[in-house]
Amino acid sequence: MDRQQEFVLRTIEERDIRFVRLWFTDVLGTLKSVAIAPAELEGAFAEGIGFDGSVIEGFARVYEADMLARPDPSTFQILPWRGEAPGTARMLCDILLPDGTPSYADPRNVLQRALTKASDQGFTFYTHPEIEFFLFERGTKAGRTPVPVDHAGYFDHVPRGTGHDFRRAAITMLESMGISVEFSHHEGAPGQNEIDLRYADALTTADNIMTFRTVVKEVALEQGVFASFMPKPFADHPGSGMHTHLSLFEGDSNAFYEAGAPYQLSKVGRQFIAGLLTHGAEITAVTNQWVNSYKRLWGGGEAPAHLTWGHNNRSALVRVPMYKPSKGQSSRVEIRSLDSACNPYLAFAVVLAAGLKGIEEGYDLPPEAEDDVWSLTAGERRALGIKPLPASLHEAISIMEGSDLVAETLGEHVFDFFLRNKRQEWDDYRHEITPFELKRYLRAL
Repeated sequence: MDRQQEFVLRTIEERDIRFVRLWFTDVLGTLKSVAIAPAELEGAFAEGIGFDGSVIEGFARVYEADMLARPDPSTFQILPWRGEAPGTARMLCDILLPDGTPSYADPRNVLQRALTKASDQGFTFYTHPEIEFFLFERGTKAGRTPVPVDHAGYFDHVPRGTGHDFRRAAITMLESMGISVEFSHHEGAPGQNEIDLRYADALTTADNIMTFRTVVKEVALEQGVFASFMPKPFADHPGSGMHTHLSLFEGDSNAFYEAGAPYQLSKVGRQFIAGLLTHGAEITAVTNQWVNSYKRLWGGGEAPAHLTWGHNNRSALVRVPMYKPSKGQSSRVEIRSLDSACNPYLAFAVVLAAGLKGIEEGYDLPPEAEDDVWSLTAGERRALGIKPLPASLHEAISIMEGSDLVAETLGEHVFDFFLRNKRQEWDDYRHEITPFELKRYLRAL
């Protein structure tokens, strides 16, 4: 037993922890949980806890159902909303097959494989997400328009506002679980909020995002409101994204930084962006996996709908921020397409794979988009060589189906399940909408 495992067992005894929740994520990004008694934890560290993988989305077929969830002791945290005595703690798990090998259906393993590939090339991948979400009044009935908790806008200060109290409570809870928060504020739409997590390695960030979504929903329940990460709940207001800042480090050096270069962006950084643009359409079904995602991407505002990059251009898919131009370690790029409702493990894995491909193949970065891409006509965009992102889930999965990069990154099992599931989601959806919607929003007729 290693020191981290010993620390967990000692803390459980000292803090009177009666329940230990083992968390893991299915292929669609839904959090799963099983509670075990503390007496079972030593065995769980050694061998894992058995469960029926055939009932988890994307994990296994009925005849290969036996799977194991083995807790990662480095993710141990006490759940503050469960009370202090007796307490409840949680750990995130790696999913194993009965012979102890990693399951290729485990989204956490998909990201770990991608990070190992980056490590083999000398890189560590860091991410910093800006997570947007909505707060609605409780009691909204199915089919009715949800009611936001306020009608404020971007950075608005709302005296005695629900959002202030909510963000304060959520951040306090997150930080008590070891998740550092950098900023928080009201976003542009009524009832919309944003909380930005401090940068960390991509696996830690993905774990933190899964915890973040749980904390936000728990705090909302406590305060009598409802939290939603739906990408586009209102047609007339901006949707919720998860703009994510990305950087590669070689040891202690930022591989994206080059003093004196345009925007101080190194050749590695430029090739990474070129990879994101070249493979952007292929990875969109993963970074934006819901039918509703494309109403956000193609709904105007600052949502990116075209494969462009730029500095201070918030209509571009990839932006090069310059908040601290004299500080080389802060050099980074920002991808603006991700949904806050995505599976963060899979999304980070395909984003990293696309960027690394650009570095491996030495892709050239196309010219910067200096204008608001949304203000250009379709003809002007074609003349500039600006290509669109997929306009619907149907188009996104059709492009993804032919992508060797996504297939290799996700692995055969996850890739095949994801395609089947999203085709079914699209088929179910298209029977419920009007021809006008298909033409106007989805370009599918």
